[in-house]
Amino acid sequence: MNPIFKHGPSPQHRLVLVLFCSALLIFFDHKMNSFESARGFLQSMVSPLQYLATAPKQMMNWASENIVTRRQLIADNEQYKVNELIFHEQALQLDIVQRENDRLRELLASPLRTEAKKMVAEILAVDSDPYTHQVVINRGANDGVFEGQAVIDDQGIVGQILHVGTISSRVLLITDVTHAVPVRISRNGVRLIASGVGVIDRLTHNYVPHSTDIRSGDLLVTSGLGSKFPEGYPVATVTSVIQDESRAFSQIQSEPVAKIDRLRYVLLLWPEQANTQQIKKSEAVSVEKVSS
Repeated sequence: MNPIFKHGPSPQHRLVLVLFCSALLIFFDHKMNSFESARGFLQSMVSPLQYLATAPKQMMNWASENIVTRRQLIADNEQYKVNELIFHEQALQLDIVQRENDRLRELLASPLRTEAKKMVAEILAVDSDPYTHQVVINRGANDGVFEGQAVIDDQGIVGQILHVGTISSRVLLITDVTHAVPVRISRNGVRLIASGVGVIDRLTHNYVPHSTDIRSGDLLVTSGLGSKFPEGYPVATVTSVIQDESRAFSQIQSEPVAKIDRLRYVLLLWPEQANTQQIKKSEAVSVEKVSS
């Protein structure tokens, strides 16, 4: 259907006019920069629209980065906590090892005779009976341990071997009610008997005359009598001297110098004679091997 009224030029003329105007504007803009200010003005007007158009993408990028960063921070924090626990545990282990090394150093620095054979033993168990003061060590017949052998720590006498097994032994402590040690006062040489009373920090000394020269604070050492304990090792310190004339003897109590309630490592002592025999036996075996 054809329109009744035709207005303006034809589409072909319009296209030619538009192309001509475009070419003319391009020429003037290229040669004379006529539209630079207009372009800047239009750019300023369009900039907010550009920011609005890119805002969703920037928000998404910001959100994703922050979420990933927060997750990473949480993961790193958890890892740091785990590492901290591990480091604390390692620090505790190092502290335990250091304390054990200190104990062993103190133990090996005990006032031993250089020619006496000695062996370090570790406490495996403590008797749970409150009236029996005994411990179990990790040395036995395979290590040459024998019944009645002296046991000491870095301070003094601990007890003696009661029973010997193949790989472990039972030690009777000096505080046991069945144990007694011949001692002498280091200050004047007076001989006494130190007996256990079933209390971890107390020894008693029976049948001591009132005339005995003994004072609170005196150091009691092994006398060497009975051939159980070598002479001169510290046993206890006198804590109480009661001289009641109504009683036949003085009441004397002392405290063991050994750390009976904190034992971890102990030393086993061999008599010098047995050690000498063992050395001679070893030398004889060596000579036989060489001769053969």
